Amino acid sequence: MATLSIPPDPNPDSDSNLPIETPTPAPPLLEEATETEPEPDPESRPDQEPTSPTSPSPPGSPSAENPNPSSQQIQTAPPPLPNSTTASSQPPALLHLSFNQDYGCFAVGTSTGFMVYNCDPFRGIINRDFEGGGVKVVEMLFRCNLLALVGGGPTPAFPQNKVMIWDDHQTRCIGELSFRTEVRSVRLRRDRVIVVLDQKIFVYNFVDFKLVHQIETAPNPRGLCAVSQHQGQLILVCPGGQKGQVRIEHYGARRTKFIMAHDSRIACLVLSQDGRLVATASTKGTLVRIFSTFDGTLLQEVRRGADRAEIYSVAFSRNMQWLAVSSDKGTVHVFSLKINMGSTPNDKPRPAPEPSVPNVTPALSFIKGVLPKYFHSEWSVAQFRLREGSQYIVAFGDQKNTIVIVGMDGSFYRCQFDPATGGEMMQLECHNFLKQEA
Repeated sequence: MATLSIPPDPNPDSDSNLPIETPTPAPPLLEEATETEPEPDPESRPDQEPTSPTSPSPPGSPSAENPNPSSQQIQTAPPPLPNSTTASSQPPALLHLSFNQDYGCFAVGTSTGFMVYNCDPFRGIINRDFEGGGVKVVEMLFRCNLLALVGGGPTPAFPQNKVMIWDDHQTRCIGELSFRTEVRSVRLRRDRVIVVLDQKIFVYNFVDFKLVHQIETAPNPRGLCAVSQHQGQLILVCPGGQKGQVRIEHYGARRTKFIMAHDSRIACLVLSQDGRLVATASTKGTLVRIFSTFDGTLLQEVRRGADRAEIYSVAFSRNMQWLAVSSDKGTVHVFSLKINMGSTPNDKPRPAPEPSVPNVTPALSFIKGVLPKYFHSEWSVAQFRLREGSQYIVAFGDQKNTIVIVGMDGSFYRCQFDPATGGEMMQLECHNFLKQEA
């Protein structure tokens, strides 16, 4: 049963402010969708998890019609109210780390609430404590006041089968979506809410919470899913129905593409911001492959290492010239991308032409076809060493050739690489955000 409810405002006359320096954009619940989406086929989803995923309309708009009023359950119990700081002197346990859509901020879910930090300059922005209630998913929407939260930890702040829409202007939840099974992750766009369960993905309009698509996936305990952020086109990538398969949904073109990306299960995937490239890694963790979302062409393959590893994070640079990868081996790698993106956003990405190298040993040319791929793989240009075994996520910083690294141990690093000489990156700053006051 999927429900969207609006809890009563405990203090309707309050005037809370979002503690973010930049002006807050208008709430995306008031924005109209810019895509024409395919309506879901009821016959293709007989075991649909949520039923009647309708919601009250945003303020100032007509009420949305409920096609099945009897199945709608309105819950009036308000969620726990946050305190501004953590009551305990001990730092809370970390449950979640993620960057926002432009990598300018990162969100932290803890055993007592959630926090938001600015990356450059590094500083705390939000600290919400739910008096011991944990949050395992915090999904930001750029720097907007709306976030999606899912409870977690030993004492969840919210049920783990619910997505809570949190308005930080009002410091309360303004709605929720309920499901029969645990929510693995959430992705937000200004016009969509994407909810990932273990074997299903649901795509909703943000404006009215109407279900527009349901996707069946292979078991997806990591909640893998990525969505493009450019206005005017919606591309979603997720695991397919088979081991090692990636599914690409082009909603504007009403087209679905499947890629057999790996022999092992997908462990990590990420989209470039314009949605034209997807990078994938498997549970083996030795290779990262970059594909065109347009036609599924393999554009490049880079090697993290020779031994197995768990890939935690992959990120494209804004100019799509670099790729960063973090793993449990404790090293962040930066790879050079050799992809011709064309001159316009509508151009089809192509592999860059190989540089011509004189064939000085034609008698030994046969060896290339005999030696394993390991010996002619593309290796990283730059590296940054971290503590092995801890989990880190990585993104490219605002300043040129900089990397931002955030760890589940509370560490924050900003470092710089030299694209010409490569090698070890230079550390620019380091903080422990668990000791920072937001």
